[in-house]
Amino acid sequence: MSAPSEPAARSAAHRAPRAGAPVSAPPSAAAAAAASAPPLARHPGTSERGRRPAADWRIRFGALSLIWGFSFLLIKVGTDAFAPFQVTFGRLLSGTAVLAIAMAVRRERVPRSLRTWGHLTVAAFFLNALPFSLFAYAETTMPSTLAGICNATSPLWGMALSIVALSEDRPTRRRVAGLGLGFLGVLTVLGAWQGFSGLDLSGTAMALLASLSYPIGWIYVRRTLAGTGSSTLALTGSQLFIGTLQLTLVTPLFTSAPDTFPLLPTLAVVALGALGTGLAVLLQYGLVEEVGPTTAQMVTYFIPVIATAAGVALLGEQLSWNTPVGAVIVLAGAFLTQSRTVPAAPPPADRP
Repeated sequence: MSAPSEPAARSAAHRAPRAGAPVSAPPSAAAAAAASAPPLARHPGTSERGRRPAADWRIRFGALSLIWGFSFLLIKVGTDAFAPFQVTFGRLLSGTAVLAIAMAVRRERVPRSLRTWGHLTVAAFFLNALPFSLFAYAETTMPSTLAGICNATSPLWGMALSIVALSEDRPTRRRVAGLGLGFLGVLTVLGAWQGFSGLDLSGTAMALLASLSYPIGWIYVRRTLAGTGSSTLALTGSQLFIGTLQLTLVTPLFTSAPDTFPLLPTLAVVALGALGTGLAVLLQYGLVEEVGPTTAQMVTYFIPVIATAAGVALLGEQLSWNTPVGAVIVLAGAFLTQSRTVPAAPPPADRP
């Protein structure tokens, strides 16, 4: 998926940071789109190099929603044959390969500052290695539908953290109400009135921690990686590369090499990385540039819907009434936390 501070004229959730703030490549990060795209300086509808995109932005918006919505299904399929750390490693490796190709085509250069690489190491941990691994572990014991809904709580965590960490991001009554409503939705999804019966607490806790990890990473990025001089693509590709290295070190310590590579789970992991962590980031950048972060981040509200539909239709996962009802409440709360009250324009001054 917030990022270092920008001009006060931009609101915290809808502003685009200075060029050079990387984003996560998680399926949750329409909010990261708002937090990390370069400022809009071109005419709407043109790309970074002045060319109009081949596909209408609505088609790309729908594609991005589908890619990130199906990511939870792909994680579930991947963990059927591979250990969670192996799924995360394959995901990061495939995603890094896609961004490396994009960087080569656009002749982007990686950062040269050791300080920048140090900050990217922290960002890669909180925005990629940690949440990707937590979601993979969570889905070994919980349905992909519930993981997708837990992912939708990221804006709520981000709102709560921004009150503490970002002094320029003061809460309004509407946003605080959205925060309370969102967490009421979480309790509804989890069936709190039943004592959370039938719920895998460890898996749910890991999914919620993964969702919390994203805004921690975004806030760190906002404070450390603005104005580095590198492009957003170069920083994000470098960030994914570091995340891949982190999993390269960790995975052998906790898993053994797989004996076989079943076709369907292997394809799921490759697609998870190449599409959900590689191509999706490129689509995200283009949308933010063309229609702005406010519209681009609306993809957040489609992800749990698609994740739920995919889990029920393709994996045969069961839903109780409180899951979709709670998801709607969570999304309503998340929407309120991202809303801003636009001040009324002052009346024109009297002319002599």
